[in-house]
Amino acid sequence: MATSDDVELLIFELSASLIPPQRTAFEAAAHAALAVAGCSGCGAAYRVLAQLQRAYWDPPADDRLAHSGARHQRSSKLADGPPLDEDSARGRASTRSRWMRGWRG
Repeated sequence: MATSDDVELLIFELSASLIPPQRTAFEAAAHAALAVAGCSGCGAAYRVLAQLQRAYWDPPADDRLAHSGARHQRSSKLADGPPLDEDSARGRASTRSRWMRGWRG
């Protein structure tokens, strides 16, 4: 036989994902359902309460469709911006110097 603490912990865990108004309603309904069912253990209580918890849980909105599509086709500030100006004289000299030293990065 499951102890009262085990069942209370189970109710607490199942109600953790619910918003506060639904949480209190679920807890009251859970106590009533367990009193009617006369569960013999924690597993039997879970089977009763899992179905009850689904009735009180509202899943979050699925906004994955807003983020769908290939990432390489999305716009970016760098790709949509104006082209970069030609490199400065100092930058060209630095590039030439690195090239001459054998740096190929």
